[in-house]
Order: sequence, then C-alpha cells, then structure tokens
Amino acid sequence: MAEANWYVVHTYSGYENKVKMDIEKTIENRRLHDEILEVSVPMQDVVELKNGARKTVAKKMFPGYVLINMVMNDETWYVVRNTRGVTGFVGPGSKPVPLSPEEIAGLAEPESPVLVDFEVGDAVTVVSGTWEGTAGVIASINESKQRVTIHVDMFGRETPVELGFDEVKKL
Repeated sequence: MAEANWYVVHTYSGYENKVKMDIEKTIENRRLHDEILEVSVPMQDVVELKNGARKTVAKKMFPGYVLINMVMNDETWYVVRNTRGVTGFVGPGSKPVPLSPEEIAGLAEPESPVLVDFEVGDAVTVVSGTWEGTAGVIASINESKQRVTIHVDMFGRETPVELGFDEVKKL
C-alpha cells in the first residue's frame, strides 16, 4: 500500500467545515477509511480584547484551506476534487504536492496571539492600577509584551505611561 501524506485542498472561503463534513461522509459511504485517514481544518485560539474584556475565540489558521492526510490515488483524488466547495488541490497544475515533514511540524499549536480593538492615536481610559480613571492617548503598542504606552497629562505636560492591554479601555 502507498504511503499517506498530508495535502492541502483549496475551498471556497467559509466552506472549510462543510467540505470537511462532506469528505468525512463520503469516507463513511465509500469505506475509504484506509485511504483517507484524516481531514482537518486547523484552528487557533486567539485572545480578543474589546473594551477591556478578554475573550478567547477559535479562528481558522488558513481560511479557505483544508488539510487532508490521505493515500493519493485516482479514487481518493476524484472523491476530494469533486466534493462540493473544493476548488482544487494546492500544487502546480492539477498535480497535488504533499506537505513536507518540516511544513507539518510548523503547524504545531502556535502561541495564541492577542487581538486588540485599539490602535495608535486612540483615546483610552485606564481601568485599573495607580492610573485608574486617567484618560490618555495611545502612543505605541507592543503586541509581543501585551503592553501599550499612553500619554497622560500630568502637571501640564504629556507623560508616557506603560500599561498592560487589560488595564486600558477605549473611549
């Protein structure tokens, strides 16, 4: 039996989960368990920070793509290629190219990024800590440290203050 590899399938945007379910249904109906081993829509937990509230949501790592671990042959190619919502395999022309072991290893669970709903120049208010209740303007955002620098008015002049993402709220 040939070796199974991971392949990338391009889908209509927003149809990734539907394509996954349809392929899994076809695997059941045609008894292809030994040839199509796994169908995956890679998800990543992302922390969103809106109005000072943290919320973890699952987002697609690769919108418009589905990963399939399968043995490539005429039947499996036909089944996947003719699934509703699939536009084709990723690769030159009509020839699917399997992912390399390095590419597979790169898909390991990355660190969850934090998405914030503010940007440089936004007016914010401090919601906790020593500066609570103070209003300021965002001067810089350091996403890797999850900190913002705001300018606050202190004794008639602007003073930079560094705070955590969860310590400020957009006005």
